[in-house]
Amino acid sequence: MPHPALFLGLFLLLPAAAAGAEADLCIYGGTSAGVIAAVQAAQMGKRVLLVEAGQHLGGMSVEGLGGTDIDNHAEFQNSPALGGLALEFYRRLSAHYGQEKAFDEMVRRHGKQSRLWRFEPHVAETVFNEWVKEAGVTVLRGHRLKENDGVTKDGTRLSALHFENGATVLAKGFIDATYEGDLLAFAGISFAVGREGNAKYGETKNGIRTDTTHGQFDRRIDPYRVRGEATSGLVFGVQDDALGTQGEPDESIQGYCFRLCLTKNPANRITIDKPASYDPSHYELHRRYLAAGGVISAPGAGLPNGKTDPGSWHHLAGNFTGWNHRYPIASYAEREQMLRASRDYIQGVYWFMAHDKAVPEKQRETWAAWGLCQDEFTDNGGWPRSFYVRNGRRLVSDFVLTEAHVRKANPEPVEDSVGLIWWPPDLHHARRLAKDGRVWNEGAVFDESKDADWIPCGIPYRCLVPKPSECTNLLTPTCPSSSYVAYGAYRIEFTFMVAAQSAATAAVMALDAGQPFPNVNYGSLRDRLLHDHQVLRVPEP
Repeated sequence: MPHPALFLGLFLLLPAAAAGAEADLCIYGGTSAGVIAAVQAAQMGKRVLLVEAGQHLGGMSVEGLGGTDIDNHAEFQNSPALGGLALEFYRRLSAHYGQEKAFDEMVRRHGKQSRLWRFEPHVAETVFNEWVKEAGVTVLRGHRLKENDGVTKDGTRLSALHFENGATVLAKGFIDATYEGDLLAFAGISFAVGREGNAKYGETKNGIRTDTTHGQFDRRIDPYRVRGEATSGLVFGVQDDALGTQGEPDESIQGYCFRLCLTKNPANRITIDKPASYDPSHYELHRRYLAAGGVISAPGAGLPNGKTDPGSWHHLAGNFTGWNHRYPIASYAEREQMLRASRDYIQGVYWFMAHDKAVPEKQRETWAAWGLCQDEFTDNGGWPRSFYVRNGRRLVSDFVLTEAHVRKANPEPVEDSVGLIWWPPDLHHARRLAKDGRVWNEGAVFDESKDADWIPCGIPYRCLVPKPSECTNLLTPTCPSSSYVAYGAYRIEFTFMVAAQSAATAAVMALDAGQPFPNVNYGSLRDRLLHDHQVLRVPEP
Protein backbone atom coordinates (compact mmCIF):
# COMPACT_ATOMS: atom_id res chain seq x y z
CA MET A 1 0.00 0.00 0.00
CA PRO A 2 1.59 3.33 -0.99
CA HIS A 3 2.23 5.95 1.68
CA PRO A 4 1.24 9.37 0.24
CA ALA A 5 3.67 12.20 0.85
CA LEU A 6 6.13 9.89 2.61
CA PHE A 7 9.11 10.63 0.42
CA LEU A 8 10.82 13.95 0.50
CA GLY A 9 11.08 13.95 -3.27
CA LEU A 10 7.34 14.03 -3.89
CA PHE A 11 6.82 17.77 -3.58
CA LEU A 12 4.30 20.13 -5.03
CA LEU A 13 6.38 22.73 -6.83
CA LEU A 14 5.39 26.34 -6.42
CA PRO A 15 5.80 28.52 -9.53
CA ALA A 16 6.14 31.76 -7.55
CA ALA A 17 9.93 31.57 -7.35
CA ALA A 18 10.60 29.75 -10.62
CA ALA A 19 12.12 32.85 -12.19
CA GLY A 20 14.14 33.73 -9.11
CA ALA A 21 13.49 35.67 -5.92
CA GLU A 22 15.49 38.17 -3.89
CA ALA A 23 15.65 38.89 -0.19
CA ASP A 24 17.77 40.47 2.47
CA LEU A 25 17.83 37.20 4.39
CA CYS A 26 17.14 33.68 3.10
CA ILE A 27 16.42 30.99 5.68
CA TYR A 28 16.67 27.42 4.42
CA GLY A 29 14.72 24.95 6.52
CA GLY A 30 11.14 25.48 7.69
CA THR A 31 11.78 23.93 11.10
CA SER A 32 10.59 25.64 14.26
CA ALA A 33 13.95 27.42 14.24
CA GLY A 34 13.42 28.51 10.65
CA VAL A 35 10.03 30.00 11.43
CA ILE A 36 11.29 31.86 14.51
CA ALA A 37 14.29 33.24 12.61
CA ALA A 38 12.04 34.39 9.77
CA VAL A 39 9.56 36.12 12.09
CA GLN A 40 12.34 37.89 13.99
CA ALA A 41 14.07 39.16 10.85
CA ALA A 42 10.77 40.31 9.33
CA GLN A 43 9.86 42.14 12.53
CA MET A 44 13.21 43.92 12.26
CA GLY A 45 12.20 45.21 8.85
CA LYS A 46 13.98 42.83 6.50
CA ARG A 47 12.73 41.12 3.37
CA VAL A 48 12.75 37.48 4.36
CA LEU A 49 12.42 34.30 2.33
CA LEU A 50 11.71 31.14 4.33
CA VAL A 51 12.46 28.20 2.05
CA GLU A 52 11.28 24.70 2.93
CA ALA A 53 12.01 21.50 1.01
CA GLY A 54 8.67 19.97 1.98
CA GLN A 55 5.18 21.33 2.39
CA HIS A 56 4.96 21.93 6.14
CA LEU A 57 6.44 24.48 8.52
CA GLY A 58 7.52 23.66 12.07
CA GLY A 59 9.89 20.70 11.87
CA MET A 60 9.50 18.20 14.70
CA SER A 61 7.03 20.46 16.47
CA VAL A 62 4.55 19.60 13.71
CA GLU A 63 5.87 16.10 13.04
CA GLY A 64 4.76 14.61 16.35
CA LEU A 65 6.97 16.05 19.10
CA GLY A 66 4.14 17.54 21.13
CA GLY A 67 5.46 16.39 24.51
CA THR A 68 7.96 19.23 24.70
CA ASP A 69 10.93 18.73 27.03
CA ILE A 70 9.96 21.63 29.28
CA ASP A 71 9.44 21.10 33.02
CA ASN A 72 8.87 17.39 32.49
CA HIS A 73 11.39 16.09 35.04
CA ALA A 74 10.94 16.26 38.79
CA GLU A 75 14.64 16.90 39.38
CA PHE A 76 14.90 20.25 37.55
CA GLN A 77 12.86 23.07 36.05
CA ASN A 78 14.06 24.41 32.69
CA SER A 79 11.18 26.70 31.68
CA PRO A 80 13.12 29.79 32.88
CA ALA A 81 15.27 29.35 29.75
CA LEU A 82 12.39 30.42 27.51
CA GLY A 83 11.94 34.03 26.53
CA GLY A 84 11.31 36.08 23.43
CA LEU A 85 9.62 34.40 20.48
CA ALA A 86 10.07 30.88 21.83
CA LEU A 87 7.95 31.78 24.84
CA GLU A 88 5.50 33.55 22.55
CA PHE A 89 5.10 30.34 20.51
CA TYR A 90 3.96 28.43 23.58
CA ARG A 91 1.75 31.30 24.68
CA ARG A 92 0.01 31.21 21.29
CA LEU A 93 -0.50 27.47 21.67
CA SER A 94 -2.03 27.98 25.11
CA ALA A 95 -4.40 30.59 23.66
CA HIS A 96 -5.65 28.00 21.16
CA TYR A 97 -6.59 25.74 24.06
CA GLY A 98 -8.19 28.57 26.05
CA GLN A 99 -5.40 28.42 28.64
CA GLU A 100 -3.59 31.70 28.00
CA LYS A 101 -4.43 33.15 31.41
CA ALA A 102 -3.26 30.00 33.16
CA PHE A 103 -0.09 30.02 31.05
CA ASP A 104 0.70 33.67 31.81
CA GLU A 105 0.08 33.12 35.52
CA MET A 106 2.38 30.09 35.49
CA VAL A 107 5.14 32.13 33.84
CA ARG A 108 4.61 35.07 36.21
CA ARG A 109 4.81 32.85 39.29
CA HIS A 110 7.61 30.68 37.87
CA GLY A 111 5.28 27.73 38.26
CA LYS A 112 5.94 24.24 36.95
CA GLN A 113 3.07 22.72 34.99
CA SER A 114 4.33 20.51 32.17
CA ARG A 115 0.84 20.04 30.69
CA LEU A 116 0.67 23.72 29.72
CA TRP A 117 3.66 23.26 27.41
CA ARG A 118 2.14 20.34 25.49
CA PHE A 119 0.25 20.50 22.21
CA GLU A 120 -1.07 18.64 19.19
CA PRO A 121 0.99 18.73 15.96
CA HIS A 122 -1.74 20.24 13.79
CA VAL A 123 -2.27 23.03 16.31
CA ALA A 124 1.44 23.89 16.22
CA GLU A 125 1.33 24.00 12.43
CA THR A 126 -1.63 26.36 12.52
CA VAL A 127 0.27 28.67 14.88
CA PHE A 128 3.37 28.68 12.68
CA ASN A 129 1.40 29.28 9.47
CA GLU A 130 -0.56 32.16 10.96
CA TRP A 131 2.59 33.67 12.45
CA VAL A 132 4.63 33.87 9.24
CA LYS A 133 1.63 35.35 7.44
CA GLU A 134 1.16 37.92 10.19
CA ALA A 135 4.85 38.85 10.07
CA GLY A 136 4.87 39.24 6.30
CA VAL A 137 7.35 36.43 5.64
CA THR A 138 7.46 35.05 2.10
CA VAL A 139 7.39 31.25 2.28
CA LEU A 140 8.55 28.99 -0.55
CA ARG A 141 7.49 25.38 -0.06
CA GLY A 142 8.57 22.45 -2.19
CA HIS A 143 12.00 23.98 -2.80
CA ARG A 144 14.79 21.49 -2.14
CA LEU A 145 18.42 22.49 -2.68
CA LYS A 146 20.14 20.84 -5.60
CA GLU A 147 22.61 18.28 -4.34
CA ASN A 148 25.16 19.44 -6.87
CA ASP A 149 25.74 23.11 -7.67
CA GLY A 150 23.00 24.16 -5.27
CA VAL A 151 24.99 27.07 -3.85
CA THR A 152 26.71 30.00 -5.53
CA LYS A 153 29.54 31.36 -3.44
CA ASP A 154 31.72 34.40 -4.11
CA GLY A 155 34.79 34.05 -1.95
CA THR A 156 33.50 33.68 1.60
CA ARG A 157 30.02 35.00 0.82
CA LEU A 158 27.02 33.00 -0.33
CA SER A 159 25.03 34.83 -2.99
CA ALA A 160 22.44 32.40 -4.40
CA LEU A 161 20.70 29.09 -3.78
CA HIS A 162 19.51 26.85 -6.61
CA PHE A 163 16.68 24.37 -6.22
CA GLU A 164 15.59 21.18 -7.91
CA ASN A 165 12.46 22.83 -9.29
CA GLY A 166 14.55 25.32 -11.25
CA ALA A 167 14.11 28.23 -8.85
CA THR A 168 16.93 30.47 -7.69
CA VAL A 169 17.01 32.66 -4.60
CA LEU A 170 19.38 35.62 -4.23
CA ALA A 171 20.07 37.08 -0.79
CA LYS A 172 22.57 39.11 1.20
CA GLY A 173 22.60 36.73 4.15
CA PHE A 174 21.61 33.15 4.90
CA ILE A 175 20.58 30.94 7.81
CA ASP A 176 20.73 27.15 7.73
CA ALA A 177 17.80 26.07 9.92
CA THR A 178 17.72 22.44 8.76
CA TYR A 179 18.32 19.59 11.17
CA GLU A 180 20.67 17.95 8.68
CA GLY A 181 22.90 20.94 7.88
CA ASP A 182 22.48 20.61 4.12
CA LEU A 183 23.03 24.26 3.28
CA LEU A 184 26.24 24.64 5.23
CA ALA A 185 27.60 21.40 3.78
CA PHE A 186 26.70 22.29 0.19
CA ALA A 187 28.41 25.64 0.79
CA GLY A 188 31.68 23.89 1.59
CA ILE A 189 31.65 24.72 5.29
CA SER A 190 33.40 22.33 7.69
CA PHE A 191 31.20 19.96 9.67
CA ALA A 192 31.37 16.86 11.85
CA VAL A 193 29.22 13.73 11.99
CA GLY A 194 29.60 10.92 14.49
CA ARG A 195 31.18 10.70 17.91
CA GLU A 196 34.52 12.31 18.62
CA GLY A 197 36.80 10.50 21.00
CA ASN A 198 37.04 11.85 24.53
CA ALA A 199 40.60 12.95 23.89
CA LYS A 200 39.70 15.40 21.13
CA TYR A 201 38.07 17.97 23.40
CA GLY A 202 39.03 16.65 26.83
CA GLU A 203 35.61 15.09 27.49
CA THR A 204 34.43 12.09 29.50
CA LYS A 205 31.09 11.13 27.88
CA ASN A 206 32.01 11.08 24.19
CA GLY A 207 32.96 8.26 21.86
CA ILE A 208 32.32 4.56 22.44
CA ARG A 209 30.61 3.70 25.75
CA THR A 210 31.62 0.31 27.12
CA ASP A 211 29.87 1.10 30.42
CA THR A 212 26.37 1.97 29.17
CA THR A 213 23.75 1.50 31.89
CA HIS A 214 20.98 3.92 30.92
CA GLY A 215 18.20 2.18 28.98
CA GLN A 216 20.02 -1.13 29.11
CA PHE A 217 18.30 -4.50 28.68
CA ASP A 218 16.98 -5.64 32.04
CA ARG A 219 16.88 -9.24 30.82
CA ARG A 220 19.63 -11.41 29.39
CA ILE A 221 18.66 -12.00 25.75
CA ASP A 222 20.52 -14.38 23.45
CA PRO A 223 21.60 -12.47 20.31
CA TYR A 224 22.11 -15.44 17.96
CA ARG A 225 19.68 -16.81 15.40
CA VAL A 226 20.26 -20.25 16.84
CA ARG A 227 20.43 -19.72 20.56
CA GLY A 228 23.90 -20.23 21.94
CA GLU A 229 25.50 -20.62 18.51
CA ALA A 230 27.53 -17.56 17.55
CA THR A 231 28.27 -19.03 14.11
CA SER A 232 24.54 -18.94 13.24
CA GLY A 233 24.56 -15.16 12.87
CA LEU A 234 22.74 -12.42 14.74
CA VAL A 235 19.01 -11.80 15.00
CA PHE A 236 17.58 -8.78 13.22
CA GLY A 237 18.41 -5.48 14.93
CA VAL A 238 21.75 -6.57 16.40
CA GLN A 239 24.77 -5.16 14.58
CA ASP A 240 27.76 -7.32 13.71
CA ASP A 241 30.24 -4.83 15.12
CA ALA A 242 33.00 -4.97 17.69
CA LEU A 243 32.35 -3.07 20.89
CA GLY A 244 35.60 -1.12 20.71
CA THR A 245 37.44 0.83 23.39
CA GLN A 246 35.91 3.20 25.92
CA GLY A 247 36.06 6.82 24.79
CA GLU A 248 37.46 6.15 21.32
CA PRO A 249 35.95 7.93 18.28
CA ASP A 250 33.21 6.19 16.33
CA GLU A 251 31.09 7.08 13.29
CA SER A 252 27.88 5.86 14.94
CA ILE A 253 25.19 8.29 16.10
CA GLN A 254 22.14 7.93 18.30
CA GLY A 255 19.06 6.23 16.88
CA TYR A 256 16.16 8.00 15.21
CA CYS A 257 12.48 7.33 15.70
CA PHE A 258 9.05 8.54 14.60
CA ARG A 259 7.10 10.64 17.09
CA LEU A 260 3.70 9.19 16.33
CA CYS A 261 0.57 11.04 17.37
CA LEU A 262 -1.87 8.42 18.67
CA THR A 263 -5.38 8.29 20.06
CA LYS A 264 -7.79 5.81 21.61
CA ASN A 265 -10.82 7.85 20.59
CA PRO A 266 -12.83 5.63 18.18
CA ALA A 267 -14.20 8.68 16.36
CA ASN A 268 -10.68 9.87 15.50
CA ARG A 269 -8.73 6.63 15.41
CA ILE A 270 -7.05 5.04 12.38
CA THR A 271 -6.11 1.38 12.85
CA ILE A 272 -2.42 0.62 12.40
CA ASP A 273 -2.42 -2.07 9.73
CA LYS A 274 0.09 -4.79 9.12
CA PRO A 275 2.77 -3.40 6.79
CA ALA A 276 3.00 -5.05 3.37
CA SER A 277 6.67 -5.81 3.98
CA TYR A 278 6.09 -7.31 7.42
CA ASP A 279 8.71 -9.92 8.37
CA PRO A 280 8.09 -11.74 11.67
CA SER A 281 11.82 -12.37 12.09
CA HIS A 282 12.40 -8.63 12.47
CA TYR A 283 10.73 -8.80 15.89
CA GLU A 284 12.56 -11.80 17.31
CA LEU A 285 14.26 -9.53 19.86
CA HIS A 286 10.86 -8.44 21.11
CA ARG A 287 9.69 -12.04 21.22
CA ARG A 288 12.67 -13.18 23.27
CA TYR A 289 12.53 -10.19 25.59
CA LEU A 290 8.86 -10.77 26.38
CA ALA A 291 9.45 -14.50 26.87
CA ALA A 292 12.12 -13.60 29.42
CA GLY A 293 9.57 -11.62 31.42
CA GLY A 294 10.31 -8.19 30.03
CA VAL A 295 7.50 -5.68 29.63
CA ILE A 296 7.10 -3.29 26.73
CA SER A 297 4.42 -0.98 28.04
CA ALA A 298 1.95 0.69 25.70
CA PRO A 299 1.87 4.46 25.10
CA GLY A 300 0.05 6.70 27.54
CA ALA A 301 -1.92 9.87 26.92
CA GLY A 302 0.20 12.97 27.49
CA LEU A 303 -1.05 15.52 24.95
CA PRO A 304 -4.29 17.50 24.80
CA ASN A 305 -7.44 15.64 23.77
CA GLY A 306 -6.15 12.29 24.97
CA LYS A 307 -3.38 11.97 22.41
CA THR A 308 0.16 10.77 22.90
CA ASP A 309 3.51 11.16 21.11
CA PRO A 310 5.55 8.02 21.83
CA GLY A 311 9.10 8.09 20.64
CA SER A 312 11.45 5.86 22.61
CA TRP A 313 10.08 5.36 26.10
CA HIS A 314 11.27 1.76 25.74
CA HIS A 315 14.31 0.86 23.65
CA LEU A 316 12.35 -1.82 21.78
CA ALA A 317 9.31 0.35 21.11
CA GLY A 318 10.52 3.35 19.15
CA ASN A 319 14.14 3.75 18.11
CA PHE A 320 15.47 1.85 15.12
CA THR A 321 18.94 1.64 16.63
CA GLY A 322 22.08 1.26 14.56
CA TRP A 323 20.88 1.83 10.99
CA ASN A 324 20.95 5.64 10.63
CA HIS A 325 24.63 6.53 11.01
CA ARG A 326 25.05 7.78 7.45
CA TYR A 327 21.78 9.69 7.30
CA PRO A 328 23.16 13.23 7.78
CA ILE A 329 25.55 12.84 4.84
CA ALA A 330 23.42 10.49 2.72
CA SER A 331 22.00 11.46 -0.64
CA TYR A 332 18.34 12.44 -0.89
CA ALA A 333 17.59 9.05 -2.47
CA GLU A 334 19.35 7.19 0.33
CA ARG A 335 17.47 9.22 2.93
CA GLU A 336 14.16 8.31 1.33
CA GLN A 337 15.05 4.63 1.55
CA MET A 338 16.00 5.02 5.21
CA LEU A 339 12.77 6.84 5.94
CA ARG A 340 10.81 4.00 4.33
CA ALA A 341 12.72 1.33 6.24
CA SER A 342 12.14 3.10 9.55
CA ARG A 343 8.46 3.61 8.83
CA ASP A 344 7.97 -0.07 7.94
CA TYR A 345 9.84 -1.12 11.06
CA ILE A 346 7.87 0.99 13.54
CA GLN A 347 4.57 0.07 11.89
CA GLY A 348 5.62 -3.55 12.31
CA VAL A 349 6.39 -2.97 16.00
CA TYR A 350 2.85 -1.71 16.59
CA TRP A 351 1.35 -4.58 14.60
CA PHE A 352 3.46 -7.13 16.49
CA MET A 353 2.60 -5.72 19.91
CA ALA A 354 -1.13 -5.68 19.14
CA HIS A 355 -1.42 -9.05 17.37
CA ASP A 356 1.47 -11.47 17.90
CA LYS A 357 0.64 -14.31 20.29
CA ALA A 358 4.12 -13.94 21.81
CA VAL A 359 2.82 -10.77 23.47
CA PRO A 360 0.82 -11.40 26.66
CA GLU A 361 -2.89 -10.88 26.04
CA LYS A 362 -3.29 -7.87 28.35
CA GLN A 363 -0.36 -6.14 26.67
CA ARG A 364 -1.86 -6.87 23.25
CA GLU A 365 -5.13 -5.32 24.34
CA THR A 366 -3.53 -2.12 25.62
CA TRP A 367 -1.43 -1.72 22.46
CA ALA A 368 -4.34 -2.47 20.12
CA ALA A 369 -6.40 0.31 21.69
CA TRP A 370 -4.12 2.93 20.17
CA GLY A 371 -4.26 4.14 16.58
CA LEU A 372 -3.19 7.02 14.39
CA CYS A 373 -5.23 10.23 14.38
CA GLN A 374 -7.53 11.23 11.55
CA ASP A 375 -6.88 14.92 12.26
CA GLU A 376 -3.08 14.68 12.24
CA PHE A 377 -0.77 14.37 9.21
CA THR A 378 -3.85 14.33 7.02
CA ASP A 379 -1.81 14.28 3.80
CA ASN A 380 0.03 11.12 4.88
CA GLY A 381 -2.61 8.78 6.27
CA GLY A 382 -2.01 9.80 9.89
CA TRP A 383 1.73 9.10 9.76
CA PRO A 384 4.38 11.78 10.37
CA ARG A 385 6.06 12.84 7.16
CA SER A 386 9.53 12.72 8.67
CA PHE A 387 11.27 11.10 11.56
CA TYR A 388 13.20 12.53 14.48
CA VAL A 389 16.65 13.46 13.16
CA ARG A 390 18.33 13.55 16.55
CA ASN A 391 21.75 14.22 15.03
CA GLY A 392 22.58 15.93 11.77
CA ARG A 393 25.78 17.60 10.72
CA ARG A 394 27.49 19.77 13.32
CA LEU A 395 29.34 22.88 12.27
CA VAL A 396 33.08 22.91 13.00
CA SER A 397 34.12 26.49 13.65
CA ASP A 398 36.99 28.25 15.41
CA PHE A 399 35.03 27.72 18.63
CA VAL A 400 33.48 24.40 19.68
CA LEU A 401 30.90 23.95 22.44
CA THR A 402 31.93 20.94 24.53
CA GLU A 403 31.10 18.98 27.65
CA ALA A 404 33.25 21.46 29.59
CA HIS A 405 30.64 24.19 29.10
CA VAL A 406 27.74 22.18 30.56
CA ARG A 407 29.53 20.37 33.40
CA LYS A 408 28.79 21.31 37.00
CA ALA A 409 32.37 21.03 38.24
CA ASN A 410 34.47 24.00 37.09
CA PRO A 411 32.47 24.78 33.95
CA GLU A 412 34.08 26.62 31.08
CA PRO A 413 32.49 30.09 31.07
CA VAL A 414 30.45 31.40 28.14
CA GLU A 415 31.09 35.09 27.61
CA ASP A 416 28.95 35.59 24.50
CA SER A 417 25.64 34.00 25.50
CA VAL A 418 22.70 34.49 23.13
CA GLY A 419 20.33 32.14 24.97
CA LEU A 420 20.33 29.22 27.37
CA ILE A 421 20.93 25.50 27.06
CA TRP A 422 18.98 23.87 29.90
CA TRP A 423 18.99 20.12 29.41
CA PRO A 424 21.41 17.34 30.36
CA PRO A 425 23.57 15.70 27.68
CA ASP A 426 20.94 13.39 26.18
CA LEU A 427 22.14 10.69 23.81
CA HIS A 428 20.15 7.62 22.86
CA HIS A 429 21.82 4.32 22.04
CA ALA A 430 23.98 4.35 18.94
CA ARG A 431 24.41 0.60 18.51
CA ARG A 432 22.88 -2.72 19.58
CA LEU A 433 25.58 -5.37 19.85
CA ALA A 434 26.34 -8.88 21.02
CA LYS A 435 28.43 -8.65 24.19
CA ASP A 436 29.38 -11.60 26.34
CA GLY A 437 26.71 -13.74 24.73
CA ARG A 438 23.85 -11.30 25.28
CA VAL A 439 22.18 -8.38 23.49
CA TRP A 440 23.65 -5.12 24.72
CA ASN A 441 22.77 -1.49 23.97
CA GLU A 442 25.71 0.88 23.53
CA GLY A 443 25.99 4.65 23.64
CA ALA A 444 23.22 6.12 25.80
CA VAL A 445 24.07 9.08 28.03
CA PHE A 446 21.46 10.71 30.26
CA ASP A 447 21.40 11.74 33.91
CA GLU A 448 18.64 13.97 35.25
CA SER A 449 19.30 13.29 38.94
CA LYS A 450 19.82 16.17 41.34
CA ASP A 451 23.49 15.32 41.81
CA ALA A 452 24.19 14.88 38.10
CA ASP A 453 27.30 16.58 36.72
CA TRP A 454 25.64 19.13 34.44
CA ILE A 455 24.31 22.67 34.65
CA PRO A 456 22.54 25.08 32.32
CA CYS A 457 24.88 27.16 30.20
CA GLY A 458 24.76 29.96 27.68
CA ILE A 459 24.47 29.40 23.94
CA PRO A 460 27.71 30.93 22.66
CA TYR A 461 27.24 33.15 19.61
CA ARG A 462 30.56 31.78 18.38
CA CYS A 463 29.10 28.28 17.95
CA LEU A 464 26.52 29.58 15.45
CA VAL A 465 29.14 31.16 13.19
CA PRO A 466 31.33 29.32 10.63
CA LYS A 467 35.04 29.92 10.36
CA PRO A 468 35.44 33.38 8.78
CA SER A 469 37.84 31.84 6.27
CA GLU A 470 34.99 29.62 5.03
CA CYS A 471 31.88 31.80 5.16
CA THR A 472 31.01 35.28 6.45
CA ASN A 473 27.27 35.60 5.76
CA LEU A 474 25.71 32.40 7.14
CA LEU A 475 24.59 31.36 10.62
CA THR A 476 23.04 28.12 11.85
CA PRO A 477 20.95 27.74 15.03
CA THR A 478 20.25 24.03 14.43
CA CYS A 479 23.72 22.67 13.59
CA PRO A 480 25.98 24.49 16.05
CA SER A 481 29.72 24.03 16.35
CA SER A 482 29.67 21.49 19.15
CA SER A 483 30.92 18.10 20.17
CA TYR A 484 28.59 15.12 19.98
CA VAL A 485 28.07 15.22 23.75
CA ALA A 486 27.40 18.96 23.94
CA TYR A 487 24.95 18.69 21.07
CA GLY A 488 23.09 16.13 23.17
CA ALA A 489 22.29 18.94 25.62
CA TYR A 490 21.60 21.51 22.88
CA ARG A 491 19.26 19.50 20.62
CA ILE A 492 15.93 20.52 22.18
CA GLU A 493 13.25 22.25 20.11
CA PHE A 494 13.02 25.28 22.37
CA THR A 495 16.82 25.67 22.28
CA PHE A 496 16.69 25.70 18.49
CA MET A 497 14.01 28.40 18.63
CA VAL A 498 15.90 30.55 21.13
CA ALA A 499 19.12 30.28 19.11
CA ALA A 500 17.19 31.05 15.92
CA GLN A 501 15.83 34.35 17.20
CA SER A 502 19.33 35.35 18.27
CA ALA A 503 20.87 34.26 14.98
CA ALA A 504 18.32 36.23 12.99
CA THR A 505 18.91 39.28 15.17
CA ALA A 506 22.67 39.05 14.62
CA ALA A 507 22.20 38.57 10.87
CA VAL A 508 20.02 41.69 10.59
CA MET A 509 22.45 43.75 12.64
CA ALA A 510 25.34 42.62 10.44
CA LEU A 511 23.43 43.40 7.26
CA ASP A 512 22.50 46.84 8.58
CA ALA A 513 26.15 47.54 9.43
CA GLY A 514 27.47 46.06 6.21
CA GLN A 515 29.79 43.77 8.11
CA PRO A 516 30.55 40.02 8.18
CA PHE A 517 28.34 37.97 10.49
CA PRO A 518 31.27 36.93 12.74
CA ASN A 519 32.08 40.61 13.39
CA VAL A 520 28.79 41.53 15.08
CA ASN A 521 29.50 43.48 18.26
CA TYR A 522 28.41 41.23 21.11
CA GLY A 523 27.54 44.10 23.45
CA SER A 524 25.13 45.57 20.91
CA LEU A 525 23.69 42.13 20.14
CA ARG A 526 23.20 41.40 23.84
CA ASP A 527 21.35 44.68 24.34
CA ARG A 528 18.97 43.95 21.46
CA LEU A 529 18.33 40.40 22.66
CA LEU A 530 17.52 41.60 26.16
CA HIS A 531 15.23 44.23 24.67
CA ASP A 532 13.41 41.39 22.89
CA HIS A 533 13.08 39.45 26.16
CA GLN A 534 15.62 36.74 25.43
CA VAL A 535 17.06 34.97 28.49
CA LEU A 536 20.87 35.00 28.40
CA ARG A 537 21.78 33.99 31.95
CA VAL A 538 20.28 31.60 34.49
CA PRO A 539 17.78 33.71 36.46
CA GLU A 540 18.29 34.21 40.17
CA PRO A 541 16.16 31.83 42.27
